[in-house]
Amino acid sequence: MKIILDRVNQDFLFQAVNNNGHKVLLDNKSKKEGEVEGISPMELLLMGLAGCSGIDIISILEKQKINPTSLKMEVEGERKKNQVPSLFEVINVKVMLEGDIIPEKVIRAVKLSFDKYCSVSKTLEKTAKINYQIFLNGKKL
Repeated sequence: MKIILDRVNQDFLFQAVNNNGHKVLLDNKSKKEGEVEGISPMELLLMGLAGCSGIDIISILEKQKINPTSLKMEVEGERKKNQVPSLFEVINVKVMLEGDIIPEKVIRAVKLSFDKYCSVSKTLEKTAKINYQIFLNGKKL
């Protein structure tokens, strides 16, 4: 796995590109001047957590011939205040699925993802408490 980071302008805007040519713009959210034109690196970590877990959950459910009509996540990270580096200490995830799915299968898939399979979750849990809530068809499980 390899990425290349390239500075785009004379400010804090960078472009990261992977081996397949997929690009992400990164920027400094706390800069005092100019428009923020990219994702902050810490936001990218939260996106990585959601993406990793989302892939796991769909994969686990598909192995059981279950295909949700929708999967969305909301991820919020709380960072340690007045510390450098300012690590995440708590990450709260809402996993929202839609479809004709037995609730226990959803609970199992989400639990397996966060507790066993998601490499991003397993990496972040060393410094942050990761909490998740599961909603199926709008109802909290």
